[in-house]
This record gives sequence, structure tokens and C-alpha cells, in this order.
Amino acid sequence: MKILFLVYHGFSNVSGISKKIHYQVKGLKENGHEVHLCSYGFSENGHRCRFIDEDVLADYGTGWKAGLRQRTEYTSLFHYCQQKGIEFVYARCFQNANPWLIQFFRRLRQVGIHAVTEIPTYPYDQEFDGFEWKMRMGLKIDQLFRHRLYRYMDALVTFSDADVIFGQRTIRISNGVDFDSIPLHQPSVPPQPSELHLIGVAEVHEWHGFDRVIAGIGEYNKMMRQGNTDASIPVYFHIVGDVHPHLMNTAFKPLMDKYGLQKQIIFHGALFGDELTNVFNNCQFAIGSLGRHRSGITAIKTLKNREYATRGIPFIYSEQDSDFDQRPYVLKAPADESPVNVQQIIDFVASNRLTPAEIRSTVEHLSWKIQMQTVLSEIKFDV
Repeated sequence: MKILFLVYHGFSNVSGISKKIHYQVKGLKENGHEVHLCSYGFSENGHRCRFIDEDVLADYGTGWKAGLRQRTEYTSLFHYCQQKGIEFVYARCFQNANPWLIQFFRRLRQVGIHAVTEIPTYPYDQEFDGFEWKMRMGLKIDQLFRHRLYRYMDALVTFSDADVIFGQRTIRISNGVDFDSIPLHQPSVPPQPSELHLIGVAEVHEWHGFDRVIAGIGEYNKMMRQGNTDASIPVYFHIVGDVHPHLMNTAFKPLMDKYGLQKQIIFHGALFGDELTNVFNNCQFAIGSLGRHRSGITAIKTLKNREYATRGIPFIYSEQDSDFDQRPYVLKAPADESPVNVQQIIDFVASNRLTPAEIRSTVEHLSWKIQMQTVLSEIKFDV
């Protein structure tokens, strides 16, 4: 089958989202399909362009008119799908429903090309609280047109438990993993370490709830000074990924100043490859999302939980995730604003007897090859 994987943005070498998309494309190819990746970005001469794989499909030029054209011009993409015999379009939601996109998917349906859109996070409206007005205006436009847009889909792909989203049926899958790209955790510390090192990897937003970990370390330090804890080991939190200055200044820095944690909270910025692996191997426990309730999300199958399990490192999160809620290497935090119980993490790490390889073995069914085939099996293609 000929498949077009459609995204409405470009890619970054350090972006987890970019890596995920390429792994999804790989998963489709591993199932025997011919897959082409359509993206938007800038050419070497600075022009705004829509690309198919590495080739320019449409050159929109420069300036504000070019920016407008790239948001409204889908005729070239429709003709490409017809001329190349594309049978299925897998699109990734960018909160960008509009009349021109509706027309594009309506025309695809008219010529018999099937389509789905993946909704990476649902619900997502509350994630825009506090964003600049341009992004909030974009959301308002999306809200006006998304129900009409998704009428022209075969289904919406979701990592939530929702049966229907925006009036369309869903195909529920898990975020997948690419086992070839994630090395097994090789901790460089003994089972009973004299220090506890935590790691959280994300393009850090409020809904990751990392401030709850910072507050938890601060409260643990207070108890340790007062002699109200059985453990007395220093705890460090390694944050890997970019942190927005607003979040740093309003949430992280005030807590670090309050508790005197400047030496215990380490910001690495975005890392990948061996540099990321080295930080992982110096840590014993990982931090998933601890603030999804802030976005109104109860159940979600995040990519990060799966990546942690594939590495083979135990971790904590607060949402509902049916793939991991009962796993012995997972610690569940309450979905509220309380500081994380660091003493509980220390005790959990001390009692964990599973090896990284044993943890990894529990997620072999979550490969992108299997997850993407699940999507295709839910579409009624003409025989």
C-alpha cells in the first residue's frame, strides 16, 4: 500500500516528537508499505516549502504572504496523492483545522483515498492556557472547524481511552517504541547507593509537573534535617530538555530558592545519543508526567513512559495508563498538587529487584510496527 504520512511542521534532531514521527514511518515500512513523509519547513535559500521526503513539493517563497500560502494551499498535495497513487493518508494533528484543510480531506474522500488523523494529546484545549495570543487565536480557529474536518476521516487515532473525539470514532493505540534506538539502562551505581539520582526527560511544560519533584526534594531535605526520615541520602534531580523561561521563573526557581536546592536540581538542556544515555546511566529512577490533571487529562498513554520502560529504568507518573498501572516497576503518584514523596521513591528503588532487561521485556508488544499495523487493521480498505 502507498501511504502518505502528513505533518504540518518541520523536524529537530533533539525533538522527541520528531523522533517519534520517524519511528512511526519506520513502523509502517516494516509492515511492508511504501511510505512518504510530507512536512513543512524552510529550504536552504530561506523559502517556506512543503516537502515530500527530501524533495520540495511546493515553494511558497518568503514573507507574510508565503506564510499564508503554506497554511491554505493544499492543491499541490492533493495532486501528488492522485498522481502517485496514494491510498492512505496518516496525518498528525497540529490544532490547525481550517476551511482549506477541510477541502483537502473532502477531495481525498471523493477520490477514494482513506485518511485518519492522530490526536497526540486529548483533551488539549487547556494546554493553551497562558500561551501567547497568536497561539490562543489559532486554537479558537481550530475549535470552529475541527468537528467538520474530522467528518472526512475514517477515524481519529488516540492514545487516550476515548471512544469518540470531536464526533468521530477513534482507534485506540499505545504510543510505541523503537527498540533499535533505545539502549538498555546500565546503571553506574550500586543497588544501595549513597545518593539518589532522578531523571526527567521532556520538552518541559507545566503538565509535566516537575515542580512537584523539586518541592518533594525540598520537603524531604526538611525532614532529613529534623531527623524525621529513615533515609539520609542526598537526592538529585536531572532535568533533560529545554525549559521555557516563564516556567523556570514562576515555578522552578522560586521553589529552588525556597528550599536551597541550587546544587540538587541539574538542568542539562536538550540531549540525545550517548550524552543522554550517560545521564540515564548515572540515575536510578525516572520521572514521568505528574501534572496531566492540570490540562484536564485523566488517562493517556505517553511516549515517555514507554521509553523509560524500554530502557529498563523504574519510573513514576500520575495519570492513568493501562499499559503500566499495575507494573511492579512503576510508582503511582496522586494526580494533585502535593509534593512528590521522595522517601517513597527511595524505599521503592531499594526494594526493586527487576533488572533493566526484565523491565524491557514487558513492553515488547509496544513496538511501532505493531501499533501502526493496529491502525491499518481498523480501516476498511476496498478489496
